[in-house]
Amino acid sequence: MLNIQAVAQTKPVYKNAKAPIDKRVSDLLSRMTLPEKIGQLNTLLGWPMYEKNGTNVGPSAEFKKAITEQHIGMLWGTLRADPWTKKTLENGLDPYMAAKATNAMQRWAMENSRLGIPVFLAEEAPHGHMAIGTTVFPTAIGQSSTWDDALIQEMATTIGKEARLQGAHIGYGPILDLARELRWSRVEETYGEDPYLNGTMGVAVVKGFQGNNINSGTNIISTLKHYTAYGVPEGGHNGGFVTLGQRALLQDYLPPFERAVKAGALSVMTAYNSIDGIPCSSNSYLLNDVLRKQWGFNGFVVSDLNSISGLSGSDKVAADDIEAAAQSFNAGLDNDLGGNVFGKSLLKAINDGSVSMARVDEAVGRILRLKFEMGLFDNPYVDADKAKRQVRTKEAIALARRVADESIILLKNDKQLLPLNKSIKNIAVVGPNADNMYNQLGDYTAPQQESNIITLLQGIKQKVPSATIRYVKGCAIRDTTQDEIAQAVEAAMKSDVVVVALGGSSARDFKTSYLATGAAVVNASMSDMESGEGYDRESLDMMGRQLQLLQALAKTGKPIVLVLIEGRPLNINWAAANIPAIVMGWYPGQEGGNALADVLFGDYNPAGRLPISIPVSVGQLPVYYGHQNSVRHDYVEGSTKPLYTFGYGLSYTTFQYANPQAQTSTVNGQLSITVSFDIKNTGNKDGDEVAQLYVKDDVSSVVVPNRLLKGFKRVHLKAGEQKRITLTLSAADLSLIDKNYQRVAEKGGFTFLIGGNAEQPQLTAKYTLEQTVYVKN
Repeated sequence: MLNIQAVAQTKPVYKNAKAPIDKRVSDLLSRMTLPEKIGQLNTLLGWPMYEKNGTNVGPSAEFKKAITEQHIGMLWGTLRADPWTKKTLENGLDPYMAAKATNAMQRWAMENSRLGIPVFLAEEAPHGHMAIGTTVFPTAIGQSSTWDDALIQEMATTIGKEARLQGAHIGYGPILDLARELRWSRVEETYGEDPYLNGTMGVAVVKGFQGNNINSGTNIISTLKHYTAYGVPEGGHNGGFVTLGQRALLQDYLPPFERAVKAGALSVMTAYNSIDGIPCSSNSYLLNDVLRKQWGFNGFVVSDLNSISGLSGSDKVAADDIEAAAQSFNAGLDNDLGGNVFGKSLLKAINDGSVSMARVDEAVGRILRLKFEMGLFDNPYVDADKAKRQVRTKEAIALARRVADESIILLKNDKQLLPLNKSIKNIAVVGPNADNMYNQLGDYTAPQQESNIITLLQGIKQKVPSATIRYVKGCAIRDTTQDEIAQAVEAAMKSDVVVVALGGSSARDFKTSYLATGAAVVNASMSDMESGEGYDRESLDMMGRQLQLLQALAKTGKPIVLVLIEGRPLNINWAAANIPAIVMGWYPGQEGGNALADVLFGDYNPAGRLPISIPVSVGQLPVYYGHQNSVRHDYVEGSTKPLYTFGYGLSYTTFQYANPQAQTSTVNGQLSITVSFDIKNTGNKDGDEVAQLYVKDDVSSVVVPNRLLKGFKRVHLKAGEQKRITLTLSAADLSLIDKNYQRVAEKGGFTFLIGGNAEQPQLTAKYTLEQTVYVKN
């Protein structure tokens, strides 16, 4: 007779869904061989791991080899499609096929590995899951231009759901690098120049991705990028050397990561760069002292692609990959993205005693714990039919339009040229970004069905179907051989208004060559791509014949609206001086054309605000609002001030601030300062205002920034309506890093600056901190 109790007793603890996770992890670790453990520490490229034959999809021979020979525990970009991966709409996977593929891979791994360990699938998710058939939102620089963290959390929830329904578990994002070097190619992937805004947006994405339960079936693990200070490389060279003092690191570059970690982020990715000569991928101070001991991080740390190899390559701080493996692993890096070093080289480092088995079990345990918490050992599969129904829904598309609407910034509007009247009869739509769908989507975007994307030209046609629209491309972004300027002028002369779309492009193509990291190789026979990973600039001028086109159109005397579609601030000095209306769209995503038309024709009152300053000249760089208190004077050639400053943006209405008040209280033993003020819509149109609160330390023990954003709120006001706004500050918001590198709010005077941008506050309020407060990490 079968002894059921005896059978139950022989079942491994790690397979018992009711056992505590700590015991399941410990039990599984005790059963694993060293090669099996090393397999969990490596993440291989995922897109070669499936085979698609018509309507059938399953694991590839390469996947089976990776499981049986390398015991691989994680893949990256399995569902990714783009020119680098050579996955297209034809040979890639739609959501239904993606779910079938990941199910088949998990089933093979569970049934054909000795211990039945599920595979983690990590995916790129900066402005939508980078896979075929998903929703494409504005890039991060546009997301932060909304100054609406609740909306961005809603967006991240949708991105996480779309990824998880297809079988993914980890989303790479948010990117928390401060973009203070505008020549750098990846500005579009950031939330801009300010620590507070970056941190707020980062927290929103973490909460949206992870939710309250990563075992929900609709949430994914958030991986913070790139830890840290990746966005300020010398000369703008992507992944290059960073010159940074310890105080600046603690004051500006670490706080966004700290806030995201304390919001619950479960994964962190190290940056390619070094700081003060120590590569981020082998920096024990960053990975152990700060991340884990100070902030209490309990997830796993993954390298950026091939960054561990950089220790013995470009950085030359290790003699070979064995030494590189030991350096990075002992410093606290848990997983090798690319899997080039934490395989044989790490095994050799373990065997020669450079790495302890205790450290191996620690790193493996961190990854296994999350697999258990996500429920993958008990149910690693997803519902393909649900993926087909619930990815890129009407609700998700509407949300993409809403994010795009809120992201658009009105930079200039002389004589109220905008909004345009819908009764207008003749419109010229001109420019290389007027009808190029990939130019409005940004880097890290999968191939798209044309019907999924609304360009500016299409958006205008839908908005005013009775108008005569004359479209001429005019020129390319970079290619000077394309010249339709004469045709554009002719179209303008026959029109009542000209909408010209210029800027940049991060659109990859199949002619471009790529490095092993996925960054593009810049060469003379390049496409029109001038932004996106690998496309660092020495100038910020608009490329090709774009300025020539704009100047020729201006000579017609017709009213001109300039729409900027780009990934980083470009030189628009001439336009700011000569063009009556300028709208910043960044890369607005799949609904960008509809959103831009909403703003141009007044169906949406723009309220986007700059998350990054627009310089007058590349010679001003770095130019950001929160510069250190110091002597600053104009150059021989011009001002030190940017053309448009952080926080700037116009509206079709006007707002007035009044009655500031600051009150102090103690909440649970902690200092709390409430700052209140009135905002009134003094115009005749309903609209949103972004109230911004900056803190200035009047006298400090060390040199500090001249002012820093410490609170904001986007508020909707009907014409004539007034609301009382309250923002709450803590001691941390008044703090600095003192001479002993301690975070402290020093007693003394502070000035609160309140208004619609960093440069011109409408209100000021004085505040005195009566006693010094030391702020705990």
